[in-house]
Amino acid sequence: MKDKTLNALNEALEDEYKARATYRKVIETFGEIRPFVNIVEAEDRHAQALLRQFERLGFEPPEDRWDGQIKAPASIKDACAEAIDAEIENAEMYDRLLKEVEDPSVRNVLLNLQDASQNRHLPAFRRCLGRYSE
Repeated sequence: MKDKTLNALNEALEDEYKARATYRKVIETFGEIRPFVNIVEAEDRHAQALLRQFERLGFEPPEDRWDGQIKAPASIKDACAEAIDAEIENAEMYDRLLKEVEDPSVRNVLLNLQDASQNRHLPAFRRCLGRYSE
């Protein structure tokens, strides 16, 4: 059980680090455009929520290896489309991880992160794609 929880936390944190680095790269390349400026801050909060679980359980979190490793998308439209795909994959990841985790606090964090991804981030990126597809 402990190994499954640690593996789930590691995978979730890696995913949050990657999303944060990706959205930072979009902002660096195209400027402070919505929704990236809002969601990059959310991804940072998500990583912090996961890091609190690592600390609570006495686990060593992985380092953030994503910063500076992301290639910029070709356009804002591409950035929005790629973000949509990433948020859909994120929800699928959380569905899978939630089946493996029994710890109530970790489950609560994972559910909250999945909810934010599906009910706030994904709709925002879909609106973004609509704005830049016209």
